[in-house]
Order: sequence, then structure tokens, then C-alpha cells
Amino acid sequence: MSERRVKSDRVRMLRTGSAHSGPVIYWMSRDQRVQDNWALVHAQDIARERAVPLAVVFCLAPSFLGATMRQYGFLLKGLAEVDSSLRRLGIPFHLLKGDPATELPRFISRHRVAELVTDFDPLRIKRAWKTSVADGISIPFTEVDAHNIVPCRVASPKLEYGAYTLRPKLRMVLPEYLDRYPKVTKSPHRWSGTVPDIAWKTIGKGMTVDRSVPEVDWIVPGEHAARTALRNFIIHRLASYDEARNDPSRDGQSGLSPYLHFGQLSAQRVAMEVMNSGAPERSREAFLEELITRRELSDNFCYYHRSYDSPKSFPAWARATLERHLQDLREHHYTMVQFEQGRTHDDLWNAAQREMVLRGKMHGYLRMYWAKKILEWTRSPERAMKVAVFLNDKYELDGRDPNGYAGIAWSIGGVHDRPWGERRIFGMVRYMSYNGCRSKFDVQAYIDHVKGLE
Repeated sequence: MSERRVKSDRVRMLRTGSAHSGPVIYWMSRDQRVQDNWALVHAQDIARERAVPLAVVFCLAPSFLGATMRQYGFLLKGLAEVDSSLRRLGIPFHLLKGDPATELPRFISRHRVAELVTDFDPLRIKRAWKTSVADGISIPFTEVDAHNIVPCRVASPKLEYGAYTLRPKLRMVLPEYLDRYPKVTKSPHRWSGTVPDIAWKTIGKGMTVDRSVPEVDWIVPGEHAARTALRNFIIHRLASYDEARNDPSRDGQSGLSPYLHFGQLSAQRVAMEVMNSGAPERSREAFLEELITRRELSDNFCYYHRSYDSPKSFPAWARATLERHLQDLREHHYTMVQFEQGRTHDDLWNAAQREMVLRGKMHGYLRMYWAKKILEWTRSPERAMKVAVFLNDKYELDGRDPNGYAGIAWSIGGVHDRPWGERRIFGMVRYMSYNGCRSKFDVQAYIDHVKGLE
């Protein structure tokens, strides 16, 4: 028996069962790439041990947390590249359509699948899908954390209070998980049945998703483009990341978040490339803090707190202080339509909202300001969370992501933060102001930049 190449603590058994003599299936979901994918490596190891074919399945749900054609288009173009890459390795790719709870068990029964492998995701809907699939099958079903550098359950067994509590835990074990990726190689066992061709160019036309939000053309989807974007960031922007990242009027961020969200790029690969670069240490450390500590803290938050998208997730001090100020006079009130169309009195907020609508990406610094102002201009934290989550998930390419939910909860409800000086509406939740932004970057230059996108 060949040695398995994936650390055992990346792997969790979702259900035991009796294996058939049929193929091994990797149910691809969060990590939509062929190489640098621990879940696919694990599935290939099992297939080789059993001397059976390996196949990859993706289940295309008819709707997903308000995603529009903008996000579905990016996803489908990336999956088309996955299909092409797998074909060259003799690994068939099957695209199922419908509810995974129905489609996966049906596929498994039809092909007498021996074992099912999937990737880790902390979101409620994905966990519910896995539970339903596990209930509908009788074969071994395992989950591999291929998204986090340090597997979420290994990094911490509990909900962490903030970055300062998770950071030392990650640093203590991080070197163990920066091991070299093995290659996914050509499958020695052929799939016995037919593999339907997928009409990638037209598949999106038959979907009933919201088409009012168009796809964007400033970013190219897929694993190959993601690697190119990583190289470009390291060569051209990493050296100045520490000073430029919080200035929305400069092109100082990595631009990698859509690739990381869709799993077209491995965070571990990004970390290793950045660590091995010649960029100044301060910029490498600043970037790795975001990529590793903050990003994995978001997974911790969503995994250990099921109400990550509501005020129930706020720490007790924040819930109490916001409750005390619930009746404070709001100078401005806006409807969902006014927010969505960027029609507030604040030209900076409007510009940030318009950038998100037009490009599918808002600068990270402005996302904090944007969410905090929604709290200031709505009747309650509950309403603010609903507005911010709805807009973020509808327009952002990287919406519907733990980073987004954690960021909104930080901004509105003090999650992963500490109490500050008490003030109107916000209580002791950290406040951000227009003038504070003006002191940090050229607000007018940013507004003019967004106007140029119209």
C-alpha cells in the first residue's frame, strides 16, 4: 500500500460505511483547482490504493446565497479550465445540476462509488449539504481541509476572541503545514462509463439566476490566471504593500481575493511564494497577517458560530452597548434601494458602493467604512447586518465568504475587536468617519477614480 500524502489531521471522517468496488469521487466545492489541492490529492491516494478510477464531481446548485450571474460566470469559467486540466490527466469531470442532497447520492448509486471525498467549508449551507449527502449514502465519506493552511479544527478547537488569541496558535504549528504540494498525476485507471461533454460556453444561458448584475472583465477567472496574478502581485506590488494597502486611491492590494474565494488559488501556495520572495520583511509580514491570521480567523468564526451573519454573533459587550444606543437619533435613514444605488449624502460611501456594483470589488479599507456607515444610517444592528450582507453577497465577486461575514460583523458588531470610547449609535463599537478617511488617503482622488469607471 502506497503512503498517503495528506496529513491525517487535514482529514475528517463524515461517515463510515461499506465500500463498493467502484470509483473514488472527489466532490469539488470550495476548492476549484486541480493542483495544490489536498482534497484531490487525498482522493487520488485512495483511488490508487483501491486500484480504481478517480473522478471529480461538481454540483451546480440553482441558487446560492443570492449569487448572481457575475459570480456564477466567474465560477463556470474556472470550472471549464478544471475540466480541461483533468481531461489531460485522464480524470473525468462530471457537472451535476440541482440540490446536492439529491444529486450526489443519485450519482453515487448509479456509478457504485466506493468512497466520497470533499473539501472543507465552514458555512451553514455547505455543512447542511454534507449532512444531507451523508444521510443519503452508505459509503465512506471524508472531508479534507484544503482551504486553510493550518486546518481550521487543528488551529483551534473553539471560537477565538480575536487575532491576538489565534495568532500564536497558528505561528506555533504553521511550519508543519507549509509542506510541499505533491502533484496530481495521470490516473492509471480508466473510467468505465461515458463522460458527457459539457457545453461550457452555453451552460450559463439555461440558468435562472439574477442576470441584472453583469460579469466583469477586469479579472480573468481560472487556476492559470490566478497563478499569473500572484506572480504579478509579488513582482510589482508586494514590496510596497505595507504602506499602500490601506490607500484606496492607490493600486496597493493583492487583488487575489476572488481567486482565493473560489479556490482557484491555494492560500498555502500564496504564502510560500510570498515567504520566498525578496520583498521587504515588513511588507511580507503585513500581507501574511491578512492571508493567514485574519483569513483563518474568519473560518474559525464561521465554523464555531453558526449565527455568523447576524447580531447573535456579536460579543456580549457589543450587543449590550448597541442595545443601549438603539433609540439614539439617526440623522440619516436610507432604504435598501438608496443604499444599493449609492444615493446617500456621503460621496465617499457612494463611490465605494458604486465601485462594488461596477467592478465586483471594493477596497478592503473602505469595506469597513462602508459597513459602519450602514449601521449609522439604519434603525438597528439587525437591519444593518441584513443590508450589508445582502449588498456584499450580491455584488462582490468574493461575497458569500467567511472573510465577508467576519468583516461585516467586525464593522457593525465589534467581533474580533475591543470596546472603544462610547459615542452615539455605535456605543463602544469602533467608529470611522469621513474626516478620518481624509486624513489617511486622498478621498477626492478615489471618488474621481470611481467616476471614471461609470
